[in-house]
Amino acid sequence: MMTAPRLPLFLMLAGLLGLAGCSTHQPVSLYQLDSGSPAQPAQTAGMAVLLGPVVVADYLQRETLLQRQNDGSLQGSTDGRWAGSLSSDINQLMLRQVAGQLDSQRVVLAPGPSGFTPDVQVLLTITRLDSGKSQPAILDAQWRLIDRRGQVRDNRIVHLQEEHAGTTASQVQAQGVLLQHLAQQLSVALKPLANQPPIAEAQPRKQAPAQAKPAAPEKPKMPMATPIRTDLEVFRF
Repeated sequence: MMTAPRLPLFLMLAGLLGLAGCSTHQPVSLYQLDSGSPAQPAQTAGMAVLLGPVVVADYLQRETLLQRQNDGSLQGSTDGRWAGSLSSDINQLMLRQVAGQLDSQRVVLAPGPSGFTPDVQVLLTITRLDSGKSQPAILDAQWRLIDRRGQVRDNRIVHLQEEHAGTTASQVQAQGVLLQHLAQQLSVALKPLANQPPIAEAQPRKQAPAQAKPAAPEKPKMPMATPIRTDLEVFRF
């Protein structure tokens, strides 16, 4: 008669605890920013805008969804993370929102297609975008608007804040709302630059006419000797 091998008691307990841990493991939720419901731009010949470069703070360059604590520190969320690149989400949200606000199909992300000549370039920097369970969602940003002549037409620092319900999902939604508000304010600043006068083409520089050389003074002419006629006769002997 065969008997089953007996396992040590601690190995059996370890196996049971491992199974219990697997059964209670919760999958991590993935989140994306909510771009809202921007209007679909209809004008194919609308305002030409080059959006970017869009610079996002270094601490946001990760998939971890950060939580702002009461003491100002940041901790990674245990129940959620970003579904991909947060920078890419910000770029796409701003692109769709600005294009819808301006009703223009000619809003592109930097560096833009070859041959694209923008009416305005937007240099955008986002230095803060975060929230916490008991901390509101906060967005700090700055933009500069460069016209077609390369002149800075607007330079603005923006601070926005949005309350939420405390859950991770509500925090992500609040951060998306902040970016939508940023796009609305940016679009208002862009609209006055839509009717810029065209840049006059540089005309070829005309060469100054060559100055005529002064005529050399005429040399005085020597009078020619003329024979003098006399009535005297010469006699030869």
